[in-house]
Amino acid sequence: MQKRSLGKSGLEVSALGLGCMSLSFGHGPAIDTKEGIKLIRTAFERGVTFFDTAEAYGPYTNEELVGEALAPMRNEVVIATKFGFSNGKPLEGLDSRPDHIREVVEASLKRLKTDVIDLLYQHRVDPNVPIEDVAGTVKDLIAQGKVKHFGLSEAGVATIRRAHAVQSVTALQSEYSLWWREPEEDILPVLEELGIGFVPFSPLGKGFLTGAINATTTLDPTDYRNSSPRFAPEARKANQALVDALGRIATDKQVTLAQIALAWLLARKPWIVPIPGTTKLHRLEENLGADRVALTAGDLRKIEEAITGIEVQGARYSEQMQSYVNR
Repeated sequence: MQKRSLGKSGLEVSALGLGCMSLSFGHGPAIDTKEGIKLIRTAFERGVTFFDTAEAYGPYTNEELVGEALAPMRNEVVIATKFGFSNGKPLEGLDSRPDHIREVVEASLKRLKTDVIDLLYQHRVDPNVPIEDVAGTVKDLIAQGKVKHFGLSEAGVATIRRAHAVQSVTALQSEYSLWWREPEEDILPVLEELGIGFVPFSPLGKGFLTGAINATTTLDPTDYRNSSPRFAPEARKANQALVDALGRIATDKQVTLAQIALAWLLARKPWIVPIPGTTKLHRLEENLGADRVALTAGDLRKIEEAITGIEVQGARYSEQMQSYVNR
């Protein structure tokens, strides 16, 4: 696995990380703990050194799983986690008060079985707490040796600049993929200017870009994608055009859809580190194979030409979750 640095921070990680959320939360029932540990450790054996979790995934259970799985190789990996929701539950609202941040960090350290968090993100910007207070609190935690790096998630340009002025932001984590390209407009130029790395979550379009989901797919009742307008059956039917177009390119390159989608992200900027998630070992192997897919300038032009004019249908979030982004 190749390595990348997240911006100018000096934080070096594997070119592809592992998003661990779906092992415990979000995409249906949690998988068996032993299977989750096996998948995380297999990722490490294949060269992954960057693992992403959050107190909100479960809540709490995903951090416990990640902590147990990575305990034997703790000094060889980078663990990222997040604070920012009341009681670790997105539906209960935001909470980035300084005292709450400190409480969450203490609890996360215990669950992760570690004495330091490598990368601590604000999960979503809290409009009730000045970002300077948030950044200042994390700066104090860094000085105390409890956190190494500060990150933001789904933050807007003004917030990124204000936070960075108080405590250097190492990485921004936001959704970015071939079916959600909004960050290209304003976010990526600012990250490049400030030397901040970018960690795209849902780099496979929450699974849609793998080709494994279509208009007739039935998702588990507890799967949060059921609340996404982009996953309504009529939207999935319309969005199949994007998958079909990418599928033709993947066939020509003799790679999979997922590998094309991830290789495209890797080709965008050298400081972009996608974090695809999965609960299946064979999908893990497939995703990590994207590290070996070299897209030429011609390939990238073909991708652009193939998807030009295809307008992805459906908002990516429910109304409440959408209210949390780009602040």
